[in-house]
Amino acid sequence: MLGKKRISKESGAAARGADGISRRTFVKTSLAGAAALSLGGLLSACSSGAGGSSSAGLSAAGSSSADAAQVIVTMPTGAEPAAGFDPFVSWGCGEHVHEPLIQSTLITTTADMGFENDLATEYACSEDGLTWTFKIRTDVHFTDGEPLTAEDVAFTINGIAAAPEAEADLSMIEEAVGLDAETVEIRLSRPFNILLYTLANVGICPAHAHGSDYGSNPIGSGRYVLAQWDRGQQVIFEANPDYYGPEPNIKRLVVLFMDEDASLAAAQAGTADVAYTSATFAENLAAGYTLFDCKTVDSRGISLPTIPAGSTWENGGATYEAGNDVTCDVSLRRAMNRALDRTLAIEHVLGGYGTPAFSVSDGMPWASDAMRVDTDAAAAETLLAEGGWVRGADGILEKDGVRAEFDLLYMTPDTVRQALCADFAEQMAPLGIKVNVQGMSWDDLEPQSYRQAILWGWGSNSPVEMYELNHSAGWGNYACRASEATDRYLDEAVAQPSVEDSYGFYQQAQWDGQTGVTPDADAPWVWIANVDHLYFAREGLTIAEQKPHPHGHGWSIVNNVDRWSWS
Repeated sequence: MLGKKRISKESGAAARGADGISRRTFVKTSLAGAAALSLGGLLSACSSGAGGSSSAGLSAAGSSSADAAQVIVTMPTGAEPAAGFDPFVSWGCGEHVHEPLIQSTLITTTADMGFENDLATEYACSEDGLTWTFKIRTDVHFTDGEPLTAEDVAFTINGIAAAPEAEADLSMIEEAVGLDAETVEIRLSRPFNILLYTLANVGICPAHAHGSDYGSNPIGSGRYVLAQWDRGQQVIFEANPDYYGPEPNIKRLVVLFMDEDASLAAAQAGTADVAYTSATFAENLAAGYTLFDCKTVDSRGISLPTIPAGSTWENGGATYEAGNDVTCDVSLRRAMNRALDRTLAIEHVLGGYGTPAFSVSDGMPWASDAMRVDTDAAAAETLLAEGGWVRGADGILEKDGVRAEFDLLYMTPDTVRQALCADFAEQMAPLGIKVNVQGMSWDDLEPQSYRQAILWGWGSNSPVEMYELNHSAGWGNYACRASEATDRYLDEAVAQPSVEDSYGFYQQAQWDGQTGVTPDADAPWVWIANVDHLYFAREGLTIAEQKPHPHGHGWSIVNNVDRWSWS
């Protein structure tokens, strides 16, 4: 099995205070009047950044000032890093990956998912795929004045690989070694070129200054420094005056953590420059704002167990009850993929703010066009008939004594997932397929992961989920599909010394002309939608070109905040 098992555990607790009272009740009545005053007070207490005096960031009305080269951005409460800004835990490489801002990385990814150097000046992989060698810049210093060397890179990588709480998957690394001040060698236990995508988000920490309080007091060498962190409220970053790269246009970034209603209120009150929102609130544009629509690989899809009930499945050393007597039928899985009108689901649930999903990697270089399928209800009916399904007296399909009826689970309290499940059930009903929608907590859902249909949220700017959801030993193979051919293609993909050479193997893993995971082949998933990430953006603010956002509505928007500008 490759990688650590990383599953979203969603909870409504983050939106509530210590007394259990929802913030929604308070915020909607108070934020518009009070946010400008309270936020202005917080900001005026900050130290002066490269852009001028701290108090210049807000006008008298509480809105951001372009002259101050500052932006105020809202994020969901769940985006606040509980352990602080420490790459040894989750900063940069948690459930929702993003650039770490405070720390430098060896490399970065481009908008088309290529790679650019950051600390690295060059890098190469051995022919056997087991050794990566990086040359790094010699002109980089941490914010405490100490030089950044290969020793710091090796320290960070080894530390994350050994840290049980680390969410970055560096499990394939045997050892990182600083050969000299500017050369680091990363030795792997197995070929795994996906490592590059992880390294693009791993912030390099100082070996001399990383301790138990690092998350609250991070020392880095990146574009910004942490100026202030008020837990549960806001974090303020200021431009690093000694940064080795281009000087940031934005000198101060203020991030406010709040629920969706509060984010809307912040935009309506003019106290935020960029405020996250959803399709539910997207039409509530305040004067002076536009809707900024980010395309994503934030996918929603349904896993369909492909083996009969009464089976078992191994994952991470644990054995699970597995299999489903309904979804194990391939003709039914293919028919559901054919019958589903993804565009209609997006209109119904997302207000049109999304794109049809056909895989976990739509639009990525490793995606396959063979995953796409046209909606065709007549073809779906034919597949079911050819598969031996017939209508029972109540209109529900039957085959060999099995009714075409199954439960579809989703994790509460996600209302979008709930609505997508309900829409899916409604669309399957005319086929004679009865889908029973049920929401539950992760603790209740997890034991059923391998025997029930489940609507998941996935999406990464990396092929890691393509691998893990489709490899027989992958931590995301909830469909319980095993294919020697697919495994072989995926293993060949991660073994390529050149990442670009891996794309064809990923595409063959999806469909090689004879077998694969396409809707017309084994169809272990029904992919529904890629959910757009929506923001209210103040007029006059130019947000730099965005990479496709991965799963998680939060830090990705500010990956390139240094290149934003005011007009």
